[in-house]
Amino acid sequence: MRIRITLLVLVFASAGLAAQEKAKDGNGQLVREALAAWTAHDAEKVVNCYTEDVVYEDVAYGAINRGRAELRKFAEGFIEAVPDLKLEATSIYVHNGRGHVEWVLSGTDKGLYKTGKKFSVRGASVFEMRGNRFSSNKDFYDLATIMRQVGVLTAEKPN
Repeated sequence: MRIRITLLVLVFASAGLAAQEKAKDGNGQLVREALAAWTAHDAEKVVNCYTEDVVYEDVAYGAINRGRAELRKFAEGFIEAVPDLKLEATSIYVHNGRGHVEWVLSGTDKGLYKTGKKFSVRGASVFEMRGNRFSSNKDFYDLATIMRQVGVLTAEKPN
């Protein structure tokens, strides 16, 4: 009898923890919302996915945005530079308020280098969450790939 009660307690505790974790992590829902906001070209929806004191870093560009106001300005600038930008997740992992997402960013360069050429690059974001918002985010991708695709960097051939 004691073993049965212990097992039931463990089962219910595990179920409770799993439900709390799912609620906390949203099963990747916040990640999907953020990518959809970027793809919808809606800077306000992008910013609403982040805490007031977010630190959002675009490592390739060397841009660090502290707080929603800076992030809003960054998002508006990037949306203007790539007005047809599209972000698609290829993998999402979230656990205990931390995670990463692998994605593909594509669009037309209207303002990055003003070439009017299309590009597509794979990348990844590493993030932390507080409550149901991102509190930090770091984007990693190969800027040289974009530069080659839009023609501002020539591909070097190995000797």
